[in-house]
Formats: sequence, structure tokens, C-alpha cells
Amino acid sequence: MSKRVLIVDDEKDIVDLVAYNLAKEGFKVLKAYDGEKALELARAGKPHLILLDLMLPGIQGLEVCKILRNKAETSSIPIIMLTAKGDEVDKVLGLEIGADDYVTKPFSIKELMARIRALLRRSEPVKGKAKIFEYGGLRIDFESHKVTVDGKSVNLSPMEYRLLKFLSQNPGRVYSREHLLDHVWGDEAFVEPRTVDVHIRRLRAQIEKNPEKPRYISTVRGAGYKFTERD
Repeated sequence: MSKRVLIVDDEKDIVDLVAYNLAKEGFKVLKAYDGEKALELARAGKPHLILLDLMLPGIQGLEVCKILRNKAETSSIPIIMLTAKGDEVDKVLGLEIGADDYVTKPFSIKELMARIRALLRRSEPVKGKAKIFEYGGLRIDFESHKVTVDGKSVNLSPMEYRLLKFLSQNPGRVYSREHLLDHVWGDEAFVEPRTVDVHIRRLRAQIEKNPEKPRYISTVRGAGYKFTERD
């Protein structure tokens, strides 16, 4: 079955260009030119990935991202932000809210397609026998990607889930930002090391009772991050 990609941008030329290249590779394309239509199609069209511009008429892209992440039916859809060159604050805010990656305009269509393919691959569910991880109230179902803390469901973005999965499967081992980019984002990562910090902060905000004194994911000063070693 063809993967569905929702393109959200008020610049028709950009939408048409991306849609043309996606269609050439067998993707089904959904188009929205404002935030309200984007939310409607995200719910009704069930896209496998959303390409989201931050500067939109009506509901802005950052707000669209926030709404999508806070709704159970759309919380796990991978999101790539489109940002104007130099908008560093918007990039960080977007990652904090829950976007998985960002592309700066003007962008290379080849690079954009590579990021889309890479993020879709990383978001594929693991097939086979279900495996469960449990520690201190945290429960991860590696087959369904369902995460709960003290019995309450937690909605993580695809990249947050991959980060949690990797660290929890390697407890006690310290990983630098660069190592996490290699292991979690993969060889096709285009993001900067500080992106790891943003995702760690957001992940902690959702799974830790006190993010300032984390129980699960610790910071090792000058070295990186680690998942608490199990007793």
C-alpha cells in the first residue's frame, strides 16, 4: 500500500514541486494550504508523514504541530518542519513541541526526499513477537509502540519513542550526542547534535515525574546521557 504524505504549505509552487517528486516515487499525496485544512486532513486522511511549514495563514505551523501531538489519533505521525533560513528559535520551538526533523528553505528536493524516506523507515513498527520493557512504573511495548507511566498512556513522537527505546535497551551505558545521532537518527541524519538535547528534554517532560531530577534518563556531565541501570 502506498504511503500517504500530507504537505502543508501556503506556497503552491512548493507544494506542487514536492507533490510531483513524491508521486514519482509512488507516494500518495495530500495537500493543505492552511493550518485548519491541515488538521482536518491529518485526522481524516491518516497520513504516514506530515511535511509542515511553520508560516501558515490562520493557525500557524507551530500550533498545528502542538495540536497534532496532543491528540491521540495523530500523536504518532512523523512531522518534518519547513522553516525559513535563520529562524533558529522556531526550529528549537518546533522540536520542543514534538516535530521529528526540520528542513530549512530553500531546500534541496533530493535532501528532502532522503529525509522523508529515512523518517518513514525509522517509524516502521517492529514485526514479530511482542516484547515488553518495564522499570519503575515505566512500561514500553516494543511491538505496539505503546508507552505508559504508572498505568497512564504517554503520547510520544516517533523520534522520542526511538530515543527512549534505544536508551532503555542499553541501560547504564553512557551515549554522547553524536553516538545517539548515529544510533537513533541513523546514517541519513541531517540534524545537529543539540537536537538530541531538545528531544531528551521533551521526552523527560512526558515520562519523568520531576524532569529536573530524572529517574529514567540521566545526564552525565561532559559525556552524554544514559538510562538508569536496572537493579
